[in-house]
Amino acid sequence: MAAQPRRGGISLPERSSASKPHSNILARITSSPIVSRGKQAASDAAFVSKKLLRSTGKAAWIAGTTFLILFVPLIIEMDREQQFNELELQQASLLGAPATAAARS
Repeated sequence: MAAQPRRGGISLPERSSASKPHSNILARITSSPIVSRGKQAASDAAFVSKKLLRSTGKAAWIAGTTFLILFVPLIIEMDREQQFNELELQQASLLGAPATAAARS
């Protein structure tokens, strides 16, 4: 049974059995010890990269939450103290009190 050509297209010739030697070479190359070692090395590198990425992500999560819990409240409190000192200094200057007394506290 002959293949019928498609409308508007071109028909390609059938593959001959002469391509068998090429597949034999390809099979020999893919089953060589160098290729298998290369595949194993690539697999090992991917595994190590995945583990490193996971541990880096965990470390970043720990560092981020520690910063939020410990240092953000400290920064907020230091900002409040600064604003309070500035307000005291402003009130002291409006009332005519010496600025050194307000700056001392």
